[in-house]
Amino acid sequence: MFTGIVEEIGTVSSVINNGQHKTFSVLAKKVLLDLKIGDSILVNGVCLTVTERGRNHFTVDAVPESLMLSNLSELRIGNRVNLERALPVMGRLGGHLVSGHIDVVGILKGKIDRGSHFEYEIEFPNEFNQYLVHKGSIAIDGVSLTVSHLDNNRFRVQVVPHTLKVTTLSAKNIGEKLNLEFDVLGKYVEGLLFNEKPVGVTEEMMQRVGFIPIGIVNN
Repeated sequence: MFTGIVEEIGTVSSVINNGQHKTFSVLAKKVLLDLKIGDSILVNGVCLTVTERGRNHFTVDAVPESLMLSNLSELRIGNRVNLERALPVMGRLGGHLVSGHIDVVGILKGKIDRGSHFEYEIEFPNEFNQYLVHKGSIAIDGVSLTVSHLDNNRFRVQVVPHTLKVTTLSAKNIGEKLNLEFDVLGKYVEGLLFNEKPVGVTEEMMQRVGFIPIGIVNN
């Protein structure tokens, strides 16, 4: 798991097409301190596995599903990306729980300078409406932010100067794609309420585990 608190901005140094998947090398400093091959790392909000670690870079592979559901397919050499290592046990949860599994790509529709901060308006598909609530959390390109306004298939977030400085959000232009991951807690609640059948202790279950002989029915 991750927190949506970006540790460092990396720079893409290599992009290799390997059929349906791509291999990216990213220049970095801070995240390399204890990064090992096999570790998970968040790249623009996408959880990827480190396949190679060099003195000043690491390498990851992005499979077709990750490329299809995110903006990683558009990365080019020289592009900057948000980086975060996995949350350590007993680590501080500064943002919110982020899995690194992108739900959908949103489109930046508005970027307004409010003086003390910038307001971003993002458009997304209607079928994901149930995962957003006013004042709820959302990860945008791996950055933990709070929803300040909802309007059908659009929402707004307020981005403070510090976040603009330490992430790639400041460089985003109108029309660009943004990786969206909705709050994982909301997805679990939806699963419990609508998808999961309640499980209790039944006679059939007791028979299956041997507590009641098959064929005996209590009257």
